[in-house]
Amino acid sequence: MQVKRKICVVVTARPSYSRVKTLLTAIENHNDLELKLVVAGSALLELYGNAVQVIENDGFKIDAKVYNVLVVENETAMAKTTSMAIMELSNVFYNMKPDAILTIADRYETIGTSIAAAYQNIPLIHLQGGEVTGNIDEKVRHANTKLADIHFVSSLPSMVRVLKMGENPKFVFNTGCPSLDLAAEILDNPDLDFDPIKKYGGVGADLDISNGYLIVMQHPETNEYKNARKHIVETLEVIRELKIPTLWFWPNVDAGSDATSSGIRHYRETYDLSHVHFFKNMAPMDFLRLLYNSKGLIGNSSAGIRECAFLGVHAVNIGKRQEGRDRGKNVIDADYNRKEIKQAILKQINSELPERDFIYGKGDSGVKIANILAEIELPYSKILQY
Repeated sequence: MQVKRKICVVVTARPSYSRVKTLLTAIENHNDLELKLVVAGSALLELYGNAVQVIENDGFKIDAKVYNVLVVENETAMAKTTSMAIMELSNVFYNMKPDAILTIADRYETIGTSIAAAYQNIPLIHLQGGEVTGNIDEKVRHANTKLADIHFVSSLPSMVRVLKMGENPKFVFNTGCPSLDLAAEILDNPDLDFDPIKKYGGVGADLDISNGYLIVMQHPETNEYKNARKHIVETLEVIRELKIPTLWFWPNVDAGSDATSSGIRHYRETYDLSHVHFFKNMAPMDFLRLLYNSKGLIGNSSAGIRECAFLGVHAVNIGKRQEGRDRGKNVIDADYNRKEIKQAILKQINSELPERDFIYGKGDSGVKIANILAEIELPYSKILQY
């Protein structure tokens, strides 16, 4: 009887789960693979939506929980949070003894997973390498790539960049982004069949969204975190002026999140935002249905670049957080300037829906990745790869 390969996936933050949900299912369902799931970082914290509840509600067994976040949102706290991730995850991996470990994308703490795996000679799999953005994620992503042994990239340009970094073509695969698998699923049933406010609570007035609504998801830029409050006020002012029903999602835990959050709270208490409702978190499928039926996504989330392009939804991308990332025709870029942001939103909502774009895949990535993981060599040294 063939022994199943034990694949450990580490989820460290709210958005990371939606990126790998279908991959987790594909690994679980594969006859030759065994899923070991570790949830760490802000994914465990109520302050940032407690993604672990969504994960457990979806039926996944969590094999280890790692509490490592220093909840003081500046660059020093980011470094210390990462150092604690290395220490705690090192113990988890030592005891778990997985055949390979998967780290996701580019959030600052993901390098903790990579170091803890690589230093123990455990084969490391990296998802979504080779992309370009305008903040600390850029450095972390490429560092993860060099620490990793197997690479599943989301687009052809990303694959080219990973190969230019000297990675062996034998272990670099353009599988597309697994987050689009969920987006593909909702196209079979795209109707908004739930009331987001009744289902998820949040803060703000009860809204009538039957005639359309905007979604805002804006995170601080870690390279400019001291300007986070100023940045969020520009967007808040535009949303206040437009008076369009708006569903606003809380920022990720990054340097500058304190200032972003306090700016939102101050504005909410000072001005009339009775047409805005605020959420911490939402199940991935519900969020995608909400996104698909919206007038567009405003802010700097990668969802505007990935999921919105795939679904054919307008996006106004603000600032430099996603600078350099491959994008479709659905995106208009704006600086942190209320006039630019307002003009971009009005142009988008008064335009026809954009055509769907398949830059990041066609929605079949999870099964592809699982099938490759079941058969590929699992090297732990760059020398062994050649």
